[in-house]
Amino acid sequence: MHFISEELENYVAQHSENEPELLARLNKETHQKILQPRMLSGHFQGRVLSMLSKLIRPKNILEIGTYTGYAALCLAEGLTEEGELDTIDNNEELFDFQKKYFDQSQWAGKLHQHLGNALEIIPTLNKKFDLVFIDADKENYINYFQMIVPLMNKGGVILSDNVLWSGKILGEVKSNDKSTNVLLTYNRLLKEDPRVETVLLPIRDGLTVSRVL
Repeated sequence: MHFISEELENYVAQHSENEPELLARLNKETHQKILQPRMLSGHFQGRVLSMLSKLIRPKNILEIGTYTGYAALCLAEGLTEEGELDTIDNNEELFDFQKKYFDQSQWAGKLHQHLGNALEIIPTLNKKFDLVFIDADKENYINYFQMIVPLMNKGGVILSDNVLWSGKILGEVKSNDKSTNVLLTYNRLLKEDPRVETVLLPIRDGLTVSRVL
């Protein structure tokens, strides 16, 4: 998941904005109590998400894949005064963990948790989005993208995480490795789809920024 040396990663983090105190506590508790803490966006990527959101100034944000809520709180930093964020996850065990930190944040009441299948929940939200973060099951990335594009405001941004998939996208891919094969197709789709313009950033495990035309 890391493509530069630990020393360089530390230097990058030290010369980026500090991790907010609430997020530092969330980060620490995730590593102490939750399985697969590497799924957390973390300090540097979190500051990237925050910066992008602040530049976009979204009214409506959609996040697919909440995990412990770290990325949602980073994205919320750019919300407009009347803005809201909807986040979807299918892990019932993490719901209360997320809510605890959401309720402690300055965006309490603006962060709406949804539990279940994102492909079923998204059509019920009845919103147009300015910013979307896709960070859930890789096998449905294409399905999420196709569902989301018509729901985006012009100029809106779709962020897709883990698109480098620990470098697996460069090696020989087995036919039964569905996640890697889907990501290869997904990355080509984002490059070729005339509805978006895309840049793939080699941040952490790969973060794609796609602007809706």
